[in-house]
Amino acid sequence: MSSQEEILSDGRFSRVARDPRFWEMPEKERKIKIDKRFRSMFHDKKFKLKYTVDKRGRPVNYTTTEDLKKFYALSESDSDLSGSDSKEQTEKKKKKKKAKPKGEANS
Repeated sequence: MSSQEEILSDGRFSRVARDPRFWEMPEKERKIKIDKRFRSMFHDKKFKLKYTVDKRGRPVNYTTTEDLKKFYALSESDSDLSGSDSKEQTEKKKKKKKAKPKGEANS
């Protein structure tokens, strides 16, 4: 850490600390926002690959879904909509389940 402070205090590299090209990207902007149409890629088996070794041959316990979660995020507006949609769907299912036994009793 002290070597980094020395580099920043050096006149030749002082511009690096002020130049936005060298700033670290904020975590909110780091992930790509995707809409609800593509949310199945987080849990679908088609998008999941399980690695047993890394590129150098060392054993690992790793899947590609971790990469997907690392680089992609559901957009907030779509995730809010999907949450309300799922609530509506569960309410509809409950109503259908309640209606079916009544219909079966009448038959």
